[in-house]
Amino acid sequence: MARSMVQECGPMACLGLRGSGFEGLRKVGRVQFAGIDRVKTLTVQRGASNLVVRCEKKVKVRLRIDHQVQFGESHAILGSSQCTGAWQERVPLHWTESGWVVELEANPQEKLEYKHIIITHSGDVVWEGGPNRTLSLPSEGEFEVVTHWDCTHEELQLQGEHVVNGSSVAHVDVAGEQEQAQAPQPVSSQRELEIPVHRLEELSTSFAQQWQGGPRGDGNERAGKWDSTGLDGPALEIVEGDRGASNWWRKLEVVRTLLTGELGTKERLKTLVNVAVYLKWINTGQIACFEDGQHYRPNKHAEISRRIFVELERISGEKGVSLRELLVVRKIHPCLPAFKAEFTASVPLTRIRDIAHRNDIPQDLKQEIKHALQNKLHRSAGPEDLVATEALLTRVTKTPGEYSEAFVKEFKTFYSELKDFFNAGSLTEQLEGLGPSIDKDTKAILEHFLWSKDKLETLDKAGGANIIEPLLDTLHALTNLRRILAKGLESGLRNDASDEAIAMRQKWRLSELGLEDYSFVLLSRIINAFDAKGGASWFAEEVKNGKVGQWTPALASLAMGVQQLGLSGLHLAECIAIKNELLAWSASGVVSAFEVKDTKAWALRLKATINRARRLAETYTDTVLQIYPNYVEKLGKALGIPENTVRTYAEADIRASVVFQVAKLCSLLLKAIRATVGGDGFDTIMPGRSAGLLVEVDRIVPGSLPSSANGPIILLVKRADGDEEVKAAGSNVTGVVLQHELPHLSHLGVRARQEKIAFVTCDDEERIAALRPLLNRPVEFVASSEFVHIRPYESPPKESQESQLKEKLVNDDQGPSFIRLASLSKVAEPKRISIVRSPPGTVLDLSEATTPNSGTKAAVCGILSGLAEEAQKVQSDQGVPAKFLVPKGKAIPFGAMEDALESSASLEKFNALIARVETAPLEGGELDNVCSELRSLVAEQTLSEAILDGLASGGLSKTAKLIVRSSANVEDLEGMSAAGLYESIPNVKLSEPESFGKAVAQVWASLYTRRAVLSRRVAGVLQKEASMAVLVQELLFPELSFVLHTVSPIDHDKAVLQAELAVGLGETLASGTRGTPWRLACNKFDGKVMTLSFANFSEQIAVQNGSKESADGSVLRQVVDYSSQPLSADPVFREQVGQRLATIGFFLEQHFKEPQDIEGCIIGQDVYLVQSRPQP
Repeated sequence: MARSMVQECGPMACLGLRGSGFEGLRKVGRVQFAGIDRVKTLTVQRGASNLVVRCEKKVKVRLRIDHQVQFGESHAILGSSQCTGAWQERVPLHWTESGWVVELEANPQEKLEYKHIIITHSGDVVWEGGPNRTLSLPSEGEFEVVTHWDCTHEELQLQGEHVVNGSSVAHVDVAGEQEQAQAPQPVSSQRELEIPVHRLEELSTSFAQQWQGGPRGDGNERAGKWDSTGLDGPALEIVEGDRGASNWWRKLEVVRTLLTGELGTKERLKTLVNVAVYLKWINTGQIACFEDGQHYRPNKHAEISRRIFVELERISGEKGVSLRELLVVRKIHPCLPAFKAEFTASVPLTRIRDIAHRNDIPQDLKQEIKHALQNKLHRSAGPEDLVATEALLTRVTKTPGEYSEAFVKEFKTFYSELKDFFNAGSLTEQLEGLGPSIDKDTKAILEHFLWSKDKLETLDKAGGANIIEPLLDTLHALTNLRRILAKGLESGLRNDASDEAIAMRQKWRLSELGLEDYSFVLLSRIINAFDAKGGASWFAEEVKNGKVGQWTPALASLAMGVQQLGLSGLHLAECIAIKNELLAWSASGVVSAFEVKDTKAWALRLKATINRARRLAETYTDTVLQIYPNYVEKLGKALGIPENTVRTYAEADIRASVVFQVAKLCSLLLKAIRATVGGDGFDTIMPGRSAGLLVEVDRIVPGSLPSSANGPIILLVKRADGDEEVKAAGSNVTGVVLQHELPHLSHLGVRARQEKIAFVTCDDEERIAALRPLLNRPVEFVASSEFVHIRPYESPPKESQESQLKEKLVNDDQGPSFIRLASLSKVAEPKRISIVRSPPGTVLDLSEATTPNSGTKAAVCGILSGLAEEAQKVQSDQGVPAKFLVPKGKAIPFGAMEDALESSASLEKFNALIARVETAPLEGGELDNVCSELRSLVAEQTLSEAILDGLASGGLSKTAKLIVRSSANVEDLEGMSAAGLYESIPNVKLSEPESFGKAVAQVWASLYTRRAVLSRRVAGVLQKEASMAVLVQELLFPELSFVLHTVSPIDHDKAVLQAELAVGLGETLASGTRGTPWRLACNKFDGKVMTLSFANFSEQIAVQNGSKESADGSVLRQVVDYSSQPLSADPVFREQVGQRLATIGFFLEQHFKEPQDIEGCIIGQDVYLVQSRPQP
């Protein structure tokens, strides 16, 4: 039986979105079993906010567990009773902001025995530890039980209403045994409405669905917590303001004062976040509103709301508004009441007064309406009044005919008016309110959406099987309508806008937000429909059957989901590019072509775009996690908000957003792609084998490893920029698994190859989740071009053996593993690199540049210029030419930096800083401070007139745009390639000497970045031995940039050249920008070209062409749409490029007589080379 399965304890964390920040929050048992397929999910009824499992209709129990899980996971229960699955069928819980919930209907006096379980997104079952929970039920009633994960010994208390002869009586608590029920209490004619938990779930508006408040009270009952200890700024203002603000309008006034005041301007983001959180808690009842004796009609609330709305619109319309501010502002709008004319009138909402004086209803109901609704609304309206009205409406409509039809109709009308005031109407009601403000075309689009929505709801009632197409139709209609509303809101709010126009703009804003919420529902249903077909396995099987077109609905869904994110303000240009790619790859012509051949290339291209979409989703997640947790924790603690609400605030925001559904759809499709292409999610950058303790870190930085981690370490890294030192976390790092893609030629990738450290990336969240149970345990790590294995390793090296492993290179059939135990804080064994210092003012032609006087990079550029003529006569056996060009250039040799320092009387200070940087420890920030001083000193230096004149004579035009590149004596050497380590500054001119001189000084200063200093320490180079020459070349404006490895870096196949390409300047490839390049494997002998990956960098780095444009060293970052890039769209062009690069690479490899790393670019039909160096 399920309850007797063997459990293995260990940490478990599965993330659906990287950077979610919820790892390691629990230690649980993890179990996989062969019979999991027979554990089926019970059929459930899912309403707007509740989940009900039907058994015999007697005792109703609402189970709620106060526990958060990771993204992609869910709670369920298994137990002895039929309604808990009979230990065979897991019963799912539904996620709400108050916890995970399920409603059961059990037999009278039944004894339930059950346990909570967690279902991971990979299908694993995680059981809570300890004995089974036991719950004894009474004969009748409706109850709630709140439990906590892994606390199986806690006493289970039934809280709710006991039922006697169909009538509910006082609340009872049952702990093991049922208590004696009390007699019914008389109903007071002036009693306040108390809303049972189970009744709230039947209510319709968002207020009621999310309501977590208790009964209403008057001013004498108000109690709260206002602990302002340690607070400052907006949080302090809110807490102190709320202390004196009992009712809703006063709380709104606190918000208005803060937003429009000086603090709201100086600390705008902090103010917006605190306001959004505060209003959210008010609207969910977590912060209660009470009467305080000062009576104001709802028009007071409306006037305050209008002023808040105007300020929010002003912020949204500013050119410099940040993404964070926009996202938070969108959270505030739904929390404000309406302020159209009928609500700003002197006596609004008068219908309830007439209802309270009707003669066709019982006296006690009349009194209840008068005191609980009419008087309360006209004295001090608040969100609790809408909840109370909904509860009363539910009661008077429960038994048809009990009350007069005219009364019920009138009460429903009042209810609609009240919903309108609280902006709590349905999406349809909101959209219908736009009628007077839209033109004929927009009205037609709106009506089409409502028709599609109604049609979908009709199909739901009829139980239609083929639901995907109508869901897509509705989502498409929604997207068209939302795009029009968003466009209309772009123009901003005019300063002279009338009150009527402002009120209508609020309706537009809330309608647009409502459409966003409904798109979440549609996307969720679409994903469920795909899962019902078989999920990722079904998609992969359709490809095998030649039915690639079956993917089109999923790709169209993802395209529209991404479009929703753009309409919400999340990187609009990026969203448009992703949408265009998805639609292009799913176009009928493309699909039919791939149905014939090369489905692997089709799948890899899709993978690139879908990974790009998932990266966008992670941007939102990271943003939310940066915005909320700290502010929420402080404000929640100060106001006494329940801990679970505070802890799950950011998670709730993410789960309720469209981005959550986009991420789920991305995960589904990526899993299907991996099944299609046969990949495992790993990308090997450096093959090798090693053993060590598996440790997860956020980044590869000093101090990220625990002090106890002394032996060999395998890093599981959450995030890397690509410019880190592979051993920055510790010299005992022997392997790295990075949890996202990375260009192979980033500095980090190159250093891994130089250090012979096994290095892989993995974009499969399920693979990463499977590694986490191995954390802090010894593992064996094997990485090759064919597979990656990470498994438990029970015989790690003993401490007594560690000294013998120092500086030892271990080779076996799977590749090398390098273990170095010396600390980075210590200076390694010094190496001397001699240079030849040129006289002051010297400028060299590239033909005069040598490694001793100008560095290897400049010297090789001179050699390439000579080889370019020879290459014109060479071609491959297939007739592909080896022709290439080299841009003109000159070199500022070694010694020029020191001459500048001497001229400015800074050489003595420079030498003193160099002496300090040699031994500065990593800890305490001393190394960072010394490096910063060095860079600042060098960056202040100026070029001599002699150097500027030398550059301008004989070759380089004063008006031509140039690039200033590093050519250090510690780069482009065997074992020290330093790719991307030092600066290159494009877009400068000799005619602008000040900006040109600053660019040269910036290149000099890059010799002393923290990572450059650490790199030399690892290589054993003294800091005083490092010197920098500067290579000045004509700036090219490439369509594509590339790096070639003339021998495959993965499997060391000498017949295969591997090319990495990116749009625009080559800095994208070396800088470690998130994303992947095009990766081609090109056979140098038979001309065959295989595509290994497609590019998905979000942006290209470019420079504006034209002599009149400014040349200040700045670059442009432009979003790339790969649907218009021939290298992605045209397989013939891709093959031609691969063959041309293979021919050039083979030519240079033959000349230098060793494998080469080659950098260059493509402009039209021409290939330019800018560098060649020994391949590590």
